[in-house]
Amino acid sequence: MSQQPYYLRASATANRFNKVVGWLARHGFSLMGSAELSVRGRKSGQMQRIPVNTHTFEGDRYLVSARGHSQWVRNMRVAGGGELRLGRKVSRFTAVEIPDDAEKTRIIRAYLERWGWEVNQYFQGITAKSTDAELLAASPDHPVFRITVEA
Repeated sequence: MSQQPYYLRASATANRFNKVVGWLARHGFSLMGSAELSVRGRKSGQMQRIPVNTHTFEGDRYLVSARGHSQWVRNMRVAGGGELRLGRKVSRFTAVEIPDDAEKTRIIRAYLERWGWEVNQYFQGITAKSTDAELLAASPDHPVFRITVEA
């Protein structure tokens, strides 16, 4: 029996909030580090946009999917990169998915320390204070990409 990958669909309220945050990012206003992610759709070929919180950990930048295997994650796996926009500044990047291991566990813990107030609800009881084993068990549900901005 095949189990569907974890994905928590956004509520109507969350969708409205995301539209506002995305609009702000497109116009140069970041809410605590938010930016607008654009990634080419794997089926449509069109650029898909969503607001994200980029996360810096040990000198590298990451995108963490709190809601699980969302459309932007599936698109990123095919596209291998995208763009981050904040106002007129557009940064193109390549992305590499992090495997479910101790490195990913440390990245998720740091992400939850920084963004937990906003995203803990999507992690099904996992918080920054969870054990390494609990974080490792939850890591398949939360894809993480290391992003490298192109010069």
